Amino acid sequence: MKVALYANVGPDLTHYDVDVAGAALIEQKTVTLPAGVQYAWPHASRRYLYVATSSSASGYGKAGTEHHVTAFAIDAASGALTPHGESIRLPTRPIHMTTDIPSEHILVAFNNPSALHIYRINKDFTPGAEVRQPGPIDAGIFAHQVRVTPDNQRVILVTRGNEGTAARAEDPGALKVFGYKNGVLGNEVSIAPNGGREFGPRHLDFHPARPWIYVSIETQNQLYTYSMQGGNIHPEIAFRVGTLAEPTNIRARQAAGTVHVHPNGRFVYVANRAQQTVDFEGKQVFKGGENSIVAYSIDPSSGEPSPIQHIESGAIHPRTFHIDPSGRLMVVQHNLPVNVRDGSAIRTLPAGLSVFRIGDYGKLAFARKYDVDVGGKVMFWMGMVAL
Repeated sequence: MKVALYANVGPDLTHYDVDVAGAALIEQKTVTLPAGVQYAWPHASRRYLYVATSSSASGYGKAGTEHHVTAFAIDAASGALTPHGESIRLPTRPIHMTTDIPSEHILVAFNNPSALHIYRINKDFTPGAEVRQPGPIDAGIFAHQVRVTPDNQRVILVTRGNEGTAARAEDPGALKVFGYKNGVLGNEVSIAPNGGREFGPRHLDFHPARPWIYVSIETQNQLYTYSMQGGNIHPEIAFRVGTLAEPTNIRARQAAGTVHVHPNGRFVYVANRAQQTVDFEGKQVFKGGENSIVAYSIDPSSGEPSPIQHIESGAIHPRTFHIDPSGRLMVVQHNLPVNVRDGSAIRTLPAGLSVFRIGDYGKLAFARKYDVDVGGKVMFWMGMVAL
């Protein structure tokens, strides 16, 4: 199986060949998007890649005016990307996107203001018109991800909320669950334990064979497990487990991030992120914290995850990672260069891509890191596609 990896720096999206056996990436060509890449998702046929872009800053930063979804054809032999049709405009900055299971529609999540919009995929595979919804959608506060359940019957919008501060009360988080049919949403249910207080979900993934959903709780550094029953998500948390190796030694803001279930369903992985800095001899340096990938084994009868490894990710702020379809390789993307103390000296850890082998029992082994000079831009998304 040939695998292509795509990773961005700002509006530039670079294709890499993936040598799974050799745990290596071979850089190929770069395409340029209308604005900074925010997320991308392949068509179910793996012949097209849909890319969401924006000129807005992340979070609640400065708002831009250019927001699009652009389609690329994926060469089946090489993985090279070729523009496919015209881009469609979006109302604000997209934070995440997916397609429904047959790739008949594109679903786009927006964080500021929190929203969810659905667009048709035309017969020629280009992105098309928005699907009119029958009524208003409660998109919660600070949506961060949208996924469609494997049976194509439900849509889950992961809304993180916001942490409280001395000057501002906490905004509650929730999983917003909708019935779904032919691009239309309905019958919304909100899953928000404790009213969404101290519940900051960021990212989820589905087990490939069992009715289990794994949700990273960003602001509480937890991994929650939910179960599906009769097509519905049971609102009670089945299992909860921490993500940090040293939960009593938090040196700076920690945030649980991306979660992915291994293709074989036996393991699940979560990223821990920290990037706060402090002044040291007139320069900003990393304050400390865990930048790591946590591996959990999954109980095959209950779905309960148990940690088996915490391994450093190789740089600062592993914003996203992906597992190759064969389950033998993981690539982790770090979005920004950060200065770190090295004794009395200061050195810079560059942004880039860390490559890990995945063993038969789920543990990771570091293979190599590819440093990437991002200049004043950000590595924001990376993913792999089987050709």
